[in-house]
Parts: sequence; C-alpha cells; structure tokens
Amino acid sequence: MGRSRLPRPGEKVKTTLLVPTLNEIIGVKAVMPQIDRSWVDEILIIDGNSSDGTYDYCVSQGYRVVSQKEPGVCAAWWEGFAAATGDIIILFSPDGNSDPKAIPRLVAKMHEGNWDAVIASRYLGGAKSHDDSFLTYIGNRAFTKILNMLFRSKYTDALVMYKAFKKSLLETLSLHNRKDSVFEVMFCIRGAKYNIPVTEIPADEPARIDASDSRVHKGLWGRIRGGLWMIKTIWREL
Repeated sequence: MGRSRLPRPGEKVKTTLLVPTLNEIIGVKAVMPQIDRSWVDEILIIDGNSSDGTYDYCVSQGYRVVSQKEPGVCAAWWEGFAAATGDIIILFSPDGNSDPKAIPRLVAKMHEGNWDAVIASRYLGGAKSHDDSFLTYIGNRAFTKILNMLFRSKYTDALVMYKAFKKSLLETLSLHNRKDSVFEVMFCIRGAKYNIPVTEIPADEPARIDASDSRVHKGLWGRIRGGLWMIKTIWREL
C-alpha cells in the first residue's frame, strides 16, 4: 500500500493535539499550562462529560472543547479524529503521563517528511516510565515483544498512547473498520502489516497527577481485562 501523504509543498501542514478528559481538573490545571500553544495549530479537548469543572476550565482557557457523545476511551478517540482539523494528530494524556516537552520533538520529527508516525517510547534511549509498576512494566515489554515477533516489527513500546501520526493513516490502515479495538495496539499492528514508515523518540512517562490508577484499565482486574482484549486483537489480526 502506498504511503499516506501530508499536504504538498506550499500547502500548510496543520497539527492537532488531541486531549481526552474526564474529571481530571487537577491534572489539567497542572499540565496544560506547560504547553506552548505555538507548538501546534490546534488543541482539541474531547471531554467525557466531566462533573468536576474540567470542561468549564478548558473553555475558559480558550481551548476548543467538544463534548463526547458516546462513553469510553475508544469513542473519545474517534470523535476526536472526526473533529480534528490537523493533518497530523498527536495523542496526549492530560493526567501527567504525557510529558509536554516531547510535543515539539514529535512535531519536528514528523516534519522531517520521512515518517508517517512517530511514537514517544518509554523504553528507548534511556527514557523511563515513572508510572510503571512491576506488573505493567512486564506486561508492556512482553506484549511489545510478542507483537514484534508475530508481525516482524521493531517497536520498543507498542502500547504507549503518546504518538504523532498522519490523520490520513486512519483510512490508509483501515482503522475505521475496528473502532472498538484498543487503538494503540491496532495502530502498531496495522502499521507493521502495511509497512508504513514509523520511528520512535525517547520520552519519559511522568507519574499520574492526582490519580493512583489508570483511567482505562482500573485496578488489577482492569489490567487483566485489558491484557485479554489485546490478546484478542492480536489473534484477530493474525
């Protein structure tokens, strides 16, 4: 399959920072002011009907805020993709996990023109996850190794959310046909299967702010369920 393209020379390349929120006013107030708005063309908040003031705060700061219609992280991504105006999308977590300092490096790497996607790896070149427990570290590394073995890829971090990619890849990789899947895993698998140009940059993962657990896979059972869903996704793609 051919490469996904950015606008031609002379056309402006726009970047959207896509930020899902749900009742995390403390994290948003701590993290979002660290982002220089000149780094990207659009900051798009997809709010899952927060009740703690997150929505009102983001509006007061002049961010573009879209109220999420369907529940869940998968729905947040796809509603965000539909609303984003950028040619490049960066997925960003406002709970502290995504280091804002990596944003300009992701943008610069994408603008080199050699890559369709750039992953902010927690396990590359001395980068470190300050949020990993022993269980999540082993799980992340194991799933990445399995994926690399099965799909002949060379990722160091296939499960991380933090990445930049061409919006057109959503169609190029037929990801719109699997909107109910774990997006991070599907993206890396399809990227390997379609042989798109992907690279990684090292980026630390800070600890969450005012949150003791993942919003996506809460608790031990949540992590187990998430792991089973990833196994199902990998098996289906085989």
